[in-house]
Amino acid sequence: MNQPFLRFLLVSIIHTAAGLSIMHLLYRLPHVPYWQATLAGIAASAVISYILNRTFTFQSNVSIIKSTFRFIAVMIVCYYCSYRLSTQLTDWAALTAGIISPRLANNAAILLGAGFYTILNYIGQKQFVFFR
Repeated sequence: MNQPFLRFLLVSIIHTAAGLSIMHLLYRLPHVPYWQATLAGIAASAVISYILNRTFTFQSNVSIIKSTFRFIAVMIVCYYCSYRLSTQLTDWAALTAGIISPRLANNAAILLGAGFYTILNYIGQKQFVFFR
């Protein structure tokens, strides 16, 4: 593994823990709907992710304005693709295959989506946002 990827994983642990905590707290305690809870978690962790990845992971000198707009675009695409795919897979697992309880499908989708999001986000940030 290369060093930027290891740093990215460390940063990901930090901002993912924050994002997942917010998602689950919102989804479970005040029963905020799935899409709003996941969006709030991703948005809250975005600032941590941007700052740490810009300075620590990629040590980028790309302009803040340019990288911010690209970062937001990558986040939106990664968010939608990751959480759409995770809901489709967990719905299939619950409703078609009977692998998981339908009651737990959205909780499983949140965790699965976080994994998809991390992988897609690394690729997008490295190749599009903070490239040199």
